[in-house]
Amino acid sequence: MKKVRITVMRISEYRDLMARYENPIEHACDMKEGMIFTANGRERPEGFCESAWETVSPFVMTLAHGGGNFYDGWMKNEKSAMISCNDGFRPVSFLLEALEEDAE
Repeated sequence: MKKVRITVMRISEYRDLMARYENPIEHACDMKEGMIFTANGRERPEGFCESAWETVSPFVMTLAHGGGNFYDGWMKNEKSAMISCNDGFRPVSFLLEALEEDAE
């Protein structure tokens, strides 16, 4: 099994949807563009959002086990995936990349 690098590529906010549908919250997300996490197999990286992990972990596990080529050639690098978390108000886009380094 390999390690997988997870890079925060983009954070979007849909303020119109937030104003219309979301109850006000003070703090929703700790992610910042450019943050890099390394998944060691099935373990959620320290500091990585639990909700986002639920979304990306199936792709991380596939890449960690040597899989890839999601959706028949969707990504230029078949050992990668661009996945967004499931927050409909402020989605975060993550680039997942299989590394050559073995998981511990």
